[in-house]
Amino acid sequence: MRKSITSYTIVGLALCSFVLAACGESKRKNGRTDTYSSGVISFASDESFSPIIDEEREVFHAVYPQATVNPIYTTEGEGITLLLKDSVSLVITSRDFKKKEYQSLYDKQFRPQTIKLAYDGLALIVNKNNVDTCISVKDIARVLRGEAKNWGDIFPGSKRGTITVVFDNKRSSTVHFAEDSILGGKPITNPNVVATNKTADVVDYVEKTPNAIGIIGSNWLNDKRDSTNLTFNKNIRVMSVSRKDKGTPANSWKPYQYYIYNGNYPLIRTIYALLNDPYHGLPWGFAQFMASPKGQLIILKSGLLPVQGNITIRDVNVNQ
Repeated sequence: MRKSITSYTIVGLALCSFVLAACGESKRKNGRTDTYSSGVISFASDESFSPIIDEEREVFHAVYPQATVNPIYTTEGEGITLLLKDSVSLVITSRDFKKKEYQSLYDKQFRPQTIKLAYDGLALIVNKNNVDTCISVKDIARVLRGEAKNWGDIFPGSKRGTITVVFDNKRSSTVHFAEDSILGGKPITNPNVVATNKTADVVDYVEKTPNAIGIIGSNWLNDKRDSTNLTFNKNIRVMSVSRKDKGTPANSWKPYQYYIYNGNYPLIRTIYALLNDPYHGLPWGFAQFMASPKGQLIILKSGLLPVQGNITIRDVNVNQ
């Protein structure tokens, strides 16, 4: 009996070794050698989130010197396409998986996951010489539909002429938010819309164009010298936005963290990490780092609102 048991044990161990070897071989064929905290990977991110992603990467690399995470800054649509094609295992974006996207991955025996990282206020910026800086969501929608084509259509008496709307890219997360959340799922039909190549170009365009209104993520606005995150780029003006029919100084809000936190600011989007990484390797490690207390503190200091953490509200003096 002892000999028989020993034989079965040997056979069992041999089978286990075969299975483990097969698993390792499968992993090598996939080209993946990374772990949770080491190796080299590329991931995709909507370009509008590049300031905060670069800050997260810098600290992550310092904490895990054997890890390198290389961003592919692109549009939201292209980033998700790369994930669905298994070209990357992580994408940072402003929306969750659509049902058909999730089902497509599930049908391939994948189990995609979503991690919420932060809340961002979508900011409206105008030229620094533009004094008309209060606007309602209703009027923003009128502009995007082409119903309000001139500044005078929103601000009677304005001499600034035609409104030029500027986005970072036709397939970006800002365009998706404008169509989905401001226009109720309908496309932008204003013919006077300009799409640049990246967010920095939107800011540059607005700085040089008196009649322009740009739409960007608020993480591009803050003066890094200001630890309170209450100082915006001095070369532009940030509009205050209202849920009322007409925006006034009394009912409109700028995308400060506190107004995102209490819900006063109406144009708020969630930043997600979308994962399709069955190996639970470095893509998971970086995503979990951004969701960790250290990663959330980086988000807080950047001017965005973290999804978790202890937030202290304090009074400050604001000169505008």
